[in-house]
Amino acid sequence: MPNASARPKHGRRTRRRRRPDPARNELVSSSLESAQQCLFSQDYGTAFVHYLLVLNLAPVFKDFAKESFRFTLFKWAEELDSVGRIQDLFDCYEQALELYPADEVILNSMGEHLFRMGFRDEAAGHFHKALKLRPDFPEARENFYRVANWLVERWHFLMLNDHGRNRKYQQAIQKAVQNGCNTVLDIGTGTGILGMCAKKAGAAEVYACELSKTMYELACEVVTANGMDGSIKILHMKSLDMEVPKDVPHRVSLVVTETVDAGLFGEGIIESLIHAWHHLLLPPQRGENEFGDRSATGRVIPAGATVFGMAVECLEIRRHHRLCVAEVGGLSMAAAGELRSPVSCSSEPDDSMEPYTTERLSRLPGGYKPLTEPFTALNIDFNNVQELEGLSSREVQEVRLLVTQEGVLDALAVWFQLHLDEESSLSTGPQEDTCWEQAIYPEHSAKGFVLKPGDELIVEVSCRDAYLRLCSVAVLRGGHKIPLDKHVDSQYSGNPNLEAELCSALACLQTGQSQTKDFCVLECSEMALLNNQEYHLSFCVALAKLISQLKVKCQNQEQESAFQSDRAVSANCSSMFYVLDVSEGFSLLSLIAAGQGHVKAYSSVEKTKQQEVLKRLARSNDISEQHLEFWLNHTEDEQGMLQRPSREKLWSAIILDCVETCGLIRQKLMEKASLARCLLEEGGRIFPAKIVVYGMLVESDTLLLESAVQGQEPTLGFNIAPFINQFTVPVHVFLDFSTLECRHLSESVELFVLDLMDTNANYIHREVKLQATSAGRVTAIPFWYHIYLDQEISVSTLNQNSHWKQAAVVLQQPLEVRAGEWVRLAVKLHKSTISISAHIENAPGQME
Repeated sequence: MPNASARPKHGRRTRRRRRPDPARNELVSSSLESAQQCLFSQDYGTAFVHYLLVLNLAPVFKDFAKESFRFTLFKWAEELDSVGRIQDLFDCYEQALELYPADEVILNSMGEHLFRMGFRDEAAGHFHKALKLRPDFPEARENFYRVANWLVERWHFLMLNDHGRNRKYQQAIQKAVQNGCNTVLDIGTGTGILGMCAKKAGAAEVYACELSKTMYELACEVVTANGMDGSIKILHMKSLDMEVPKDVPHRVSLVVTETVDAGLFGEGIIESLIHAWHHLLLPPQRGENEFGDRSATGRVIPAGATVFGMAVECLEIRRHHRLCVAEVGGLSMAAAGELRSPVSCSSEPDDSMEPYTTERLSRLPGGYKPLTEPFTALNIDFNNVQELEGLSSREVQEVRLLVTQEGVLDALAVWFQLHLDEESSLSTGPQEDTCWEQAIYPEHSAKGFVLKPGDELIVEVSCRDAYLRLCSVAVLRGGHKIPLDKHVDSQYSGNPNLEAELCSALACLQTGQSQTKDFCVLECSEMALLNNQEYHLSFCVALAKLISQLKVKCQNQEQESAFQSDRAVSANCSSMFYVLDVSEGFSLLSLIAAGQGHVKAYSSVEKTKQQEVLKRLARSNDISEQHLEFWLNHTEDEQGMLQRPSREKLWSAIILDCVETCGLIRQKLMEKASLARCLLEEGGRIFPAKIVVYGMLVESDTLLLESAVQGQEPTLGFNIAPFINQFTVPVHVFLDFSTLECRHLSESVELFVLDLMDTNANYIHREVKLQATSAGRVTAIPFWYHIYLDQEISVSTLNQNSHWKQAAVVLQQPLEVRAGEWVRLAVKLHKSTISISAHIENAPGQME
């Protein structure tokens, strides 16, 4: 029945223009004036409120006020961030985006705040929107590349390019579906490839879940592009939160998953499968010979796994996890106490430490030496829920390994065989051509213990917190048991003195308290930096040269002032030299500087434990603590470091951390260098003074496979590449060039120079010609740095003992070259980010 109270409709009338509202106009005008006055007086919060009022009441001012509004927003956001008002900060950005929903600069800025707060999915969305609005926006593009490494880790590309792995999973799923498993759940679906395999095999119902928002959206796009959007239900949630019938209508007969990491259990597969068996899967088949409807029982692919391990000697692992040198830059390290990486394993869980790290053993610089034969550490049946539930309560298993080669015990290397079903399996072993790395359990307690053939290494294996834990505890030699957590002599002869061992054990008990107090954790890169003797010695020599030159200059000034009776100059020269170290993380450079004499050094080390290490080293090396100060204890903003040491003095030297461990120039390096130059005394210097970038042409299928999915063939004909490749980044980082599988197609050449001391010598674009020495496909340009501490002293990041890795620009389209052809590289630097493009030079020319 029609609404009887409805008002009668009228014919269409011409809309009358809104009458001017003098009061409204006056409010807009006065608010706009107030906003500008507040902006001038740096009252950004009040200015922001006034701008919001103006732009909501009078949208006609949007274009006029855009730049001022942006500036106000960014300054007010900085203030809110500095006092921890994070919700207010994001509220301001949301209000700004209601006014300017298509403003790429505001979108990019909000993305930066989101990324810093750890909201990587949301940050990626904002960067992506900014790029869609303005594809040539360099800040948004660089931010998107940075966040892409977090959201879609590089192993996704390797895994999807691994046709053998994908094909084996497909065959196992197809076999299970044909045997009656017609309802399927894909846990941790990623791009959706396993769920699509199930649907293609004929499964009646397929469900999938994915926790990452980015990967969930990607999977939805992939499934739609492959014509299965109505056939596969994808849920944005953890499988642990899924329920029947709320999320899936009934229990499924097959769970497929690859939520495993290099250590097998690190991505939570045990907890996921226990929950699945109790809440999502049909009950398992009761007996191997039981006949019946397989659709009425549940099973898991993979069906289980076998874990293997072996003891190895490897210098590359050693130098990243424990101190290997007795002296660093002329400083004795004896008083440093126990320094170790955050990767340490014991049978008892420790939330402050990671039980293992990962490495591709076949690509470690310097290689590795197996000290034992591979051994079986664990077997697990994923189709046995009782076994899964009992894993964390298993007794610690003791395994004895016969040592086959002499060498230093540096780590236990672990890999596994994933049993997809009764017939098919995948191996992650170091000799396999696979997308997998191996789990590395570094040895801290052994302290360089040399194993000898015939020894037996005792290893404890446990899973107390559903993490696989392997720990070397002792060595059996000549009938005697040597505990590794107490033995520190790497030259152990093999004829143990039991009385001496007892005394040593008692000493350990007596000094246990001080040892615990001296314990200090350093990041793996910081440990490798400490072990980089060449860098520290080079710095020591370069700084000594500078201080010597400044002392001579002061002496000359004193002599001149003696004739002129200029007491001010004389007093100034007799005082201390000031050195500022703004290195990231733990650094000994300030202490090395303080040891030069007549130097007061300022360190940027923040962590209390690390400051205590520096103080102990200062005392033991006869350096007065008066000559070392931790300035970040007194300043909230890192930029505050780049100030004068006092009103009367300037810095004699400022040490900048220029290159990230991953192989990239640090962000805002040139801006920091510009500020640092203004704070140097006459004759003072920035360390390093100059950075020269070198590179070469290479052909490397490995870099291509790690950077993007190569068409549909490796992904079993599914159309996945265009979607995942949106997250391809042009620069590959953490590269070990010495072990990269590649063909060199040219000699190395200087690509770019960054002069930190002479701003007039810098540029942002350079073209370089280089000649191909071999025919092939140029797929990448690896690059590295020569870091010049002064004009004569330099260190290379390509050195095998360097703590730095290398990086490489991977070309979007490989470039075919013939031997003798010239290639022109266009090298650009934008805000410390290097980009390189390449094309064939038609006419021969000289290298620039």
